[in-house]
Amino acid sequence: MAPFLARWASLSAKPFGFYLGALALAGCHDAARPAADERRVFRYNQPEALSSLDPAFARNQANSWAVSQLFNGLMELDSTLLPVPALARRYSISPDGRQYTFVLRPGVRFHDSDVFAGGKGREVKAADFVYSFKRILDPATASSGGWIFRGKVLEKPDGNISDTAFVAANDSTLRIHLKEPFIPFLGILTMPYAYVVPHEAVEKYGKDFREHPVGTGPFRFKLWDEGNVLLYERNPDYWRADRQGHKLPYLDAVAVSFLPDRKTEFLIFMQGKLDFLSGIRAGSRDLIMHPDGTIREDFKGKFTVQKAPYLNTEYLGFQLDSANLIGEQAVQGRALRDKRVRQALNYALNKPEMLTYLLNRVGHAGTSGFVPTALPSFSEKEVPGYTYQPQKSRQLLRAAGYGPQQPLKLRLSTVLERKEIGEYLQKQWANVGVQVQIDINQSAAQQDLVDNGRVAFFAKSWLGDYPDAENYLALFYSPNFSPAGPDKTHFKNAAYDKLYDEARRTQDVAKRTKLYQAMDRIVVEESPVISLYYDEVVRLTQNNVRGLTPNPMNQLLLERVRKE
Repeated sequence: MAPFLARWASLSAKPFGFYLGALALAGCHDAARPAADERRVFRYNQPEALSSLDPAFARNQANSWAVSQLFNGLMELDSTLLPVPALARRYSISPDGRQYTFVLRPGVRFHDSDVFAGGKGREVKAADFVYSFKRILDPATASSGGWIFRGKVLEKPDGNISDTAFVAANDSTLRIHLKEPFIPFLGILTMPYAYVVPHEAVEKYGKDFREHPVGTGPFRFKLWDEGNVLLYERNPDYWRADRQGHKLPYLDAVAVSFLPDRKTEFLIFMQGKLDFLSGIRAGSRDLIMHPDGTIREDFKGKFTVQKAPYLNTEYLGFQLDSANLIGEQAVQGRALRDKRVRQALNYALNKPEMLTYLLNRVGHAGTSGFVPTALPSFSEKEVPGYTYQPQKSRQLLRAAGYGPQQPLKLRLSTVLERKEIGEYLQKQWANVGVQVQIDINQSAAQQDLVDNGRVAFFAKSWLGDYPDAENYLALFYSPNFSPAGPDKTHFKNAAYDKLYDEARRTQDVAKRTKLYQAMDRIVVEESPVISLYYDEVVRLTQNNVRGLTPNPMNQLLLERVRKE
């Protein structure tokens, strides 16, 4: 048995089942190439549970990474996070910004599958996109991705999607009609939710399409032993080639394990049994990095460390709506509706020190607005935020009626993985006379409490769905109140809403950036949130891996990866 098979068999909780699938994988190759060996198999671990290989359910990183190897969409992101054509050969936008026309790339075929006549994958047509888009909007699908089109594409008077929202003019031409201009729309089409699927496979498998995926991507599905191993093989008919004309992908296979323990994952990577790690936890981070973020001498050269801005803002939120706050939470809510209190809590924090002591400087201190560093509108000059000013914090608290005789008492609702940061913040607030108790919740419970407005003070993060500042600023647009929308603080500001509406319609990039910055300045001034830090993604790869580069969306794109 090839070395990679033996190693992966040792990682599986069901080695016999894995052995059978992996043994079959060994025969997956082009006739002109030898059987897959370790140098052409990419191995990574997925600690979080994988729930589906159907792009209609690509709601988290685990699912998104898995489906991105199997499927494609009309558009994709380039290295600068600009949307560029993928399965679309070209596109055009009408002058009023309401009609998008896509001409499809010819010759793209779905993976070979028994759902097609003769088992041979057929060519992708414009009607396949119409089907795929309507499918995620269909309540029967129960997709978590319907929001990417809902409220944006043309609708009937009753609010349902119009029959003319998605139109296949012919086999190679697709038109999408919006009810009003929405500038980030091309970015939305790069998301896994917008990947194309064949109706034949969905109709045959129904909900079981989640484990029988058929796409157009660089790899084809081979085996999924849930909770143990996932295997993909090279798609020999993939539509893309490199600049030298060599067909992609370079790899023969992708093998994914599902070890939930991060320490075990790190150990296996250090043993050379994994090719890649994304994100490293506190204990492992201290082994690799000095507090200032530089690599420790005894780890230099052992593997490649890549660090890049990440479209994720870690923040603390204030619930500004008293409707669902009861008891002690309602008392806190009244205190936190005073803007001076929110500002005081912000000025009390030494965010750069927190990054050094707790995060080895992985991230950028939240000393601007809510929009993270990876986006063009980020500017500490145009959007100055809060710096560490404990004296100013005390002054604001006194002005709000709090001091030694009447201390402000709060409870911060968070999850276990943010406990250490919460305890650091607790000490900083104690220095200005604020008493904060840390409440630890399970992730699902925390999500429910925050979404339904039942906690006055909470820790959260916002990971961008698409690379446009609008996706972050939507958290403060009053029609987006949670739980239906992302405005979890129930922030409402008429001037802000007016700027947001204008920005969504503005096609001039420079003008839209100015509008985004104006909105972010309002967020800083009104302080419905405390921006703690703008995250960075840290990736570790073995030294023989080439072509795997991080981006601010933390996508995992393997079609150009090779191992030497």
